[in-house]
Amino acid sequence: MIDKKAEIYRHGKALFEEKGYKNTNVAEIMKAAGFATGSFYRYYPSKDHLFMEIYNQENVMLKKTIIDSVDIHADPMAVMQEMMSKNLAGMQANPILREWYDRDTFYKIERSFRQTHAIEHVDFFVEGFTDVIKIWQKEGRMRSDIKPAMIIAIFAAFVNIDLHKEEIGLQFFPELMDHIGAFIMCGLTGKTGV
Repeated sequence: MIDKKAEIYRHGKALFEEKGYKNTNVAEIMKAAGFATGSFYRYYPSKDHLFMEIYNQENVMLKKTIIDSVDIHADPMAVMQEMMSKNLAGMQANPILREWYDRDTFYKIERSFRQTHAIEHVDFFVEGFTDVIKIWQKEGRMRSDIKPAMIIAIFAAFVNIDLHKEEIGLQFFPELMDHIGAFIMCGLTGKTGV
């Protein structure tokens, strides 16, 4: 028996990768999957919901790959710089994740998704990263007076700075990101001198 939801997901992902979110519609997805257009709504309330499910899965896989590829026993500052660099490269290389940079569209999609799903379903850092922070805190390599969830929020805010390059000034990137990342890590690790 065919898993229709899995087929819709698979074909939706392929079309979003090929044509992008804006240029893909439900009718095309269902035609590619071999199902009637109306049956889409038995599985997903909207194209936004399908896209966000795919986006979140791709994002979780990228973050897991990054966490699995770094040496968490290395200096936290070096680890974070490596993770941020790999995250940026991974997002730019993945056509689904690249939609993040079309902020008008992504805000609309994300807002629609959050209206029907709890905030925890839109998690941009995998649990493994929380575990890394807890290890660093236990070993005294990162401040333990700040909860891991807040540290993750700090990193999420840092990643979002990239969306405001034009407002800040393109001439300052990527040096600005290097400095802010170093300032954050100095503050979190208690190291001085950036």
